[in-house]
Amino acid sequence: MLISDPLFYAVVIPAILLVGISKGGFGGGVGLIGTPMVALVTTPTRAAAILLPILCAMDIVGVIAYRRSWDPVNMRILVPGSVLGILLGTATFRFLDENLIRLMIGVLALAFVLRYWLARKPVVEPKTPDRRAGSFWAAVSGFTSFVAHAGGPPLSVYLLPQNMDKTLFVGTTVIYFAFVNYLKLVPYSLLGQFSGENLLTSLILSPLAPLGMWLGIWLHRRIDERLFYQTVHLMLGVVGLKLLYDGLAALIV
Repeated sequence: MLISDPLFYAVVIPAILLVGISKGGFGGGVGLIGTPMVALVTTPTRAAAILLPILCAMDIVGVIAYRRSWDPVNMRILVPGSVLGILLGTATFRFLDENLIRLMIGVLALAFVLRYWLARKPVVEPKTPDRRAGSFWAAVSGFTSFVAHAGGPPLSVYLLPQNMDKTLFVGTTVIYFAFVNYLKLVPYSLLGQFSGENLLTSLILSPLAPLGMWLGIWLHRRIDERLFYQTVHLMLGVVGLKLLYDGLAALIV
């Protein structure tokens, strides 16, 4: 049966558009708000299940748009780590406290943003791809992405210090999360996340996926590189505060 509550759609439609704009134009930063927003009108687990097929539809648009603009060196480093993180998420799914995960991601995002804004030298020597660091952050990203579609901040911790061209950065995140999201379909299905009602709701909302992505791509082409990175860090800060607040509020109560 399709969800019929008007409040559900009043919250979910803007959330999906926000996620699409973020994925399509800014590397996924503010899109982290998607799952917490949807969780305001349903359970966090169900929110993640409804969003995953929509994220996969967005990934199709993203791969087409950025198919020539991604970093294969970083991808070879990131993919194995993400698989490990997803396997860990699958194995611990029944025992995870989602509020602790939100708290952890929020602290991570805020720490990274504060380091960027408080640095004495805003422009630092770009880092090069590193297998050890990339594998670690990809594993964290795969795990948090599995739990709450919140793999953006860990991936940003690894990629942003490389000061990549903005299109290369977004393209790399798009290709990476396309792989991660389609891989997550298998364990989500095995864990019984895709009920008929969840899938029907995802199908009804799926036309919003390309709309949000193309809005993000349009904005991406009209923002200069310095403003782009400032915007990404600002979005990470907003996301970190939101997740930190949600996690603390739930744990205190």
